[in-house]
Amino acid sequence: MKVLLIGSGGREHALAWALAASPLLQRLYAAPGNAGIAEVAECVDLNVGDHEAVTAFCREQGIELVVVGPEAPLVAGLVDHLEAAGVRAFGPSRLAAQLEGSKAFTKGICDRHGIPTARYGRFSDAAEATAYLDRVGLPCVVKADGLAAGKGVIIAETRGEAESAIASLLEISDEIVIEEFLTGEEASFFCVSDGETVVPLATAQDHKRAFDGDTGPNTGGMGAYSPAPVLTPELCERVLKEIVEPTIRGMAAEGMPFRGILYAGLMIDESGPKLLEYNTRFGDPEAQALMMRLKDDLLLIILAALDRTLDRISIRWRDEVALTVVMAMRGYPGAYDTGSEIRGLDEAGEDQDVMIFHAATERTPDGRLVATGGRVLGVTALGKTVEEARSRAYAAIDRIDWPEGYCRRDIGWRALARLVDERPEEDD
Repeated sequence: MKVLLIGSGGREHALAWALAASPLLQRLYAAPGNAGIAEVAECVDLNVGDHEAVTAFCREQGIELVVVGPEAPLVAGLVDHLEAAGVRAFGPSRLAAQLEGSKAFTKGICDRHGIPTARYGRFSDAAEATAYLDRVGLPCVVKADGLAAGKGVIIAETRGEAESAIASLLEISDEIVIEEFLTGEEASFFCVSDGETVVPLATAQDHKRAFDGDTGPNTGGMGAYSPAPVLTPELCERVLKEIVEPTIRGMAAEGMPFRGILYAGLMIDESGPKLLEYNTRFGDPEAQALMMRLKDDLLLIILAALDRTLDRISIRWRDEVALTVVMAMRGYPGAYDTGSEIRGLDEAGEDQDVMIFHAATERTPDGRLVATGGRVLGVTALGKTVEEARSRAYAAIDRIDWPEGYCRRDIGWRALARLVDERPEEDD
């Protein structure tokens, strides 16, 4: 089977790596890809925003399946365009992708189908939004309605911060959502749906803040691990029954059946799980950890979703923990330089339980590996425990020669703290 993978980040490298292991795969293309993806796929210079160009390439090369990695092409309707042209594509339609593309749309789905979430208000007028602050209280969360590359959510501690967030987000979005601030522990729940059947995949926790101790600005993600200990089997069942399945039923009932990967961002407190947001694709860097744990053929899972036969398969996962540490350019998520050389990846990846996924890299004509973006590498390791996986990941990072890069040194701290809290006290 000839497959085209859309995307160029760490998530797409993880997906390419998993797809390349399938015996069903004849040839894998990636558009536009990166230096890591080029090791397992043929990278092609395609403008993925040009749906006609992508369709023409698929026809010319006899592509039998397109897998869309990032959110922007999904929200823009690439899957719809390909399917109308007779090309099979994995991912939600433009209408179904509104679950990620519009915070207000998702809140409406929650209202109509009884899905637990935070209290909220929707606003396009700054004065009305500011007046709502008296009702929602502080702290609160202010969100741009549309896609904002991970930078459209602001947690406001004070009224001044909230008013500033309202003003800044209304500059980049026609509508904003203001939510009550939920407390508890965040976690991610991934599943795959064919529009009717939902099959759980795995759980994860990520780290959004730039620096150790969950300090600094929000980023696209500085690390992740899977599974998430907070999501016990009992809580996973509740997430499925109370949040995910009502969403899938509701989308189908409203004429927007959801087919693809659904990623629920959750807040867990003493009352149970509440939905923070939906993403309509794998997370990044969560995908890197998930693909390291996946035992079954990713391509077969995708085909089952397209063929609406998910009810006939089971999906197996490694018992080990997978942990990803993101290495980013110094300055990220603010201003940063690109073009610095990265050395030592071969030595760093010698451990068979370590995989280094590329997020923003390219090869120069003379063969040097250089950084081309903010989040650059996802160093991922397996271990019997979080502590073992983390130790392996950081040991690999310490062998990478890249002075211009930085990473957090506390990825997995919540899971480790939980283990300490649950450890039985020793008798005196």
